[in-house]
Amino acid sequence: MGERLCAQGMARDSLNRLTQLDYEGMKKKLGLKAAMRPGPSGDPSAPDAANMEEAKVRHYALPDPLVANDGSVVKSKEVWQEIRRSQIANDLENEMFGALPEDLPTVDWQVVHEKDTVIANFPVTEKLLIGKVDNSSYPQTDVHIQLLVGVPSGAVDAVPVVMEFGFLKWPFGSPPAEPNSYFISPYEPRWKQQLLSKGWGYAVLVPSSIQPDHGAGLRTGIIGLANKGKSREPGQWGVLRAWAWGASSAMDYFESDAAVDAARIGIEGTSRYGKAALVTMAFDDRFSLGFLGSSGAGGASLLRRNFGEQVENLASSSEYHWFCGNFLKYASELSVDDLPVDAHSLLALCAPRPVFISVGSPFIEGQWVDAKGMFLAGVHASPVYGLLEKEGLETSEFPEMGKALTGGEVAFRQHAGGHSTGPNWSTWIAWASRYWK
Repeated sequence: MGERLCAQGMARDSLNRLTQLDYEGMKKKLGLKAAMRPGPSGDPSAPDAANMEEAKVRHYALPDPLVANDGSVVKSKEVWQEIRRSQIANDLENEMFGALPEDLPTVDWQVVHEKDTVIANFPVTEKLLIGKVDNSSYPQTDVHIQLLVGVPSGAVDAVPVVMEFGFLKWPFGSPPAEPNSYFISPYEPRWKQQLLSKGWGYAVLVPSSIQPDHGAGLRTGIIGLANKGKSREPGQWGVLRAWAWGASSAMDYFESDAAVDAARIGIEGTSRYGKAALVTMAFDDRFSLGFLGSSGAGGASLLRRNFGEQVENLASSSEYHWFCGNFLKYASELSVDDLPVDAHSLLALCAPRPVFISVGSPFIEGQWVDAKGMFLAGVHASPVYGLLEKEGLETSEFPEMGKALTGGEVAFRQHAGGHSTGPNWSTWIAWASRYWK
């Protein structure tokens, strides 16, 4: 036991050292002369604790998604689609998430195991797939994307599928060995059971099989493979964009599977995977619905609000790898007010497709993810939905906990649980049923 713990500690130290080297290397490439500003602490008792009081939120101005770069107001769907949307996408790529490489390798999806099983009395056919990424250009790196797909057994027609950024217990994601293992509480069935009860399917995509979640791994995974083992340049993609690319690759597979209705694919994730789900929705319009769980800063929460996690936290050595190198500038020589985009810009790229913003209770999940900041991002993205003849959030007043704002294509609910989408699944499914008839 002691030897194993020692080995784990050495491996962790090695990852930290390599991460710090890469982080310092990126700062050098950027030519940053000013020091990186430290982010606030998530510990409310710390001297540098993050602001958690609404009364202390500063005044800020957001870039208007319906004002083009030349100052003209966007008044038509055509101008939005042909001009303004591309401007916002370019800013998000250049300053936050990075651009995809021009010549990304192909992915060969293979079913490695298939079985018929039962989940809470619902017969289901599960397939475990591996997406082998072509590494002929750089054989030193292998990428095998893990994807589990489950559809109701015997379904006559192709079914909608909700794909979660999540984890598998190899080779299958079996339920945990605990009482009421199909339930998140004695009263709330787990997400797979709820989807199957609607006649829908589920999928689990494993982010770590696409790209490691640390700076030391940026020369491996799909980023390292595409870059042939070299360190990134400031404008190249970060981990969130890489995970989103993996989701798009899974969508390529869905389009080839006769059991799956590729026109009705939802994407779901929580926390950093909620960020990845939002990035996926924004940059791949083949995804029909979004379920964005507690995505916080770098996801659906407005970065300009000095509440909870801040840009300086995201640009630290523990999280910078999620973004392109250029993003570090906004925690050094520039500030968040210099950023040409914010979270509402990311949500605007999803329009007119429906998105559901989910967050937990401030008393259980805490306030680091800034529930109101996510709500307000939905408010400020809503005019784009209106331009496209869809309904955004139905109010600009922050709702009481538990109230579901599900009347429009931008939906919001703060549930009474923790850092999970679990308590919002039934609300999401009822809302999604309006679009997946």
